[in-house]
Amino acid sequence: MAADQGIRIADDGVAEVSMTDARANLTALIRDVRYGGRSAAFTERGSRSAYVVPPGFYEKALEDRVTVLAILRMIDEIPQEERRETWARDLIRYRNELVHGG
Repeated sequence: MAADQGIRIADDGVAEVSMTDARANLTALIRDVRYGGRSAAFTERGSRSAYVVPPGFYEKALEDRVTVLAILRMIDEIPQEERRETWARDLIRYRNELVHGG
């Protein structure tokens, strides 16, 4: 994709287009996502505000979310008497970091 179309490739490989240029470049952007396998982002004032991703990426993200939620539930179900064990404390700390962004 040419930069003169208003689409630029960021350092992380994501195709970016400003909201101002989005309408004129939407078809090219979607085709690049679909056939090129590249994620894309709409930007406002230089910050990403929304992403367009290939279907496989989105489907994998949904699967991963289900897996992570199942693991979090398993951690929550660690019996109280085992929560003092080092491995259990580590899992609980990791769980809290995931949930609370810590």
